Parts: sequence; structure tokens; C-alpha cells
Amino acid sequence: MSLGSGQATDVEGIGFMHDKTSWRWLGTATVISIGIAVGGYLLGNGLLRAKEAERAVTVRGLAERDVTADLATWTISYSTTSFDLSEAQAKVRADTETIEGFFKELGFPADALQPTGANVTSFIDNGVNRYTVRQRLALRTTDVERAQRAVSRQFDLVNRGVLLDEGSAMAYSFTRLNTIKPEMVAEATKDARASAQQFANDSGAGVGGIRDATQGYFTIEARDGDSGGWGVSDTPFKKVRVVTTVNFSLN
Repeated sequence: MSLGSGQATDVEGIGFMHDKTSWRWLGTATVISIGIAVGGYLLGNGLLRAKEAERAVTVRGLAERDVTADLATWTISYSTTSFDLSEAQAKVRADTETIEGFFKELGFPADALQPTGANVTSFIDNGVNRYTVRQRLALRTTDVERAQRAVSRQFDLVNRGVLLDEGSAMAYSFTRLNTIKPEMVAEATKDARASAQQFANDSGAGVGGIRDATQGYFTIEARDGDSGGWGVSDTPFKKVRVVTTVNFSLN
């Protein structure tokens, strides 16, 4: 049985449509395959980057520096007690003049010594009022060496009749911290990298860049330990210290 011309055309059309559909499926499959391959690569590469990101070490770096104080502050507290308020006030005024003369002899300018407080208290002693008058003066100077000489001669004041209270003490301060901060932070970071390098050597890796870091706090303490306590004077010799925390990547 032979096919007519119309039937032959239909068969050819069906074949063409089948070929077209096949090409579409082939194209779609190719795109999907490429997508899976690219996605797999990106996923694998992402996991690799995540793995590398885990290779890090957090260490601390220390920097210390000995410095000399550039500011001296001496609080001088003195008092007197009397049954007569006027007499007590007169004695404190005389002591004040003696102290001012003492510092003038040592070469301090008049404005280096300033009053910082005064008060009067009273109590009953055998039925009679007794008055205590207290006065405080403060020496503030950047001439640290001169201040040291002054405090070493404080018993000259006692010999002149001025009775210093227990609250009298010299304090030395270092005020130029900002001038040494950058160098000390660099030293602490260098120390941290040395510690990180030791970890890296132990794990067969290399030290990369800094991922993040925390500077930490600067502290200024007595160079020779705590100088607190009565009868122990502060000294101008200080130790500045900073600890940084640095997170390094490992290669």
C-alpha cells in the first residue's frame, strides 16, 4: 500500500518536530550539566575557602617600657588642735607661711603651691570645746628632680614646727603616654607575630596577615612594684605595659 503525497508530508513534519524536541532536551540537559558542574566547583571552592578560613591562630603580644615621670604632685596636709579657735587658726596660718618659705628656698615659683582644702572640727574634752583646724596645700610641678629634693627634705618642715599629717604624700605621674603609644603597639604586634610563628612552625604552616586585633589597655605602674602603704614614697620610675590580642591567618 502506497502513501499519498499528503501522508508523506505529515511523516516528515512529525520527524522534524521529534528532532526539534530532542535538541531542546539536549540543550536543557547540557545547561543543567554545566550548572551542576559550576555549582559543584563553587561549592567545593567555597568549602576550601571555609577550610582555609579556619586556619588561624589568636595570640597575645606584650610590650613594656621603662619611663620617668614628668609630673610631681605633693599633697601636704597639716593641722593643729587647741581649746581656743583663734589660737588654732593662727598656728595653721603660721605653718602655711613656713611651708611657703620652704618651697621658695628650694626655688619653686609661688604658683606651684596652691591651697586645696581646709576645715574646722570640734569635740568636747572634759566639758570644754577643743578645736582642730586642718589645712591642705598641693605642690604641682613638672620639675621632677626638684620635687624629689623637696620631699627628701620634708623633715625640715617638722624641725620648723610643722606637724605633717599622715595624708601627706608625693605622687609621680607619666603624662606623655600618647607619644609612645604607636611604637608600643607596634612592638606588641611584633611580639604577637613571633608567638604566632611558633604555632605555625609546630603545625607546618606559615603566618599570614592580621584578620583582626584588639589593642588592650595601657597600664602605668611603679617600675619596682607596688609603692603603696604608709611610710613608702612613690618614685618617678614607672613601667608602661600593653597587651594586644591579634588573630593571624595561617597559610
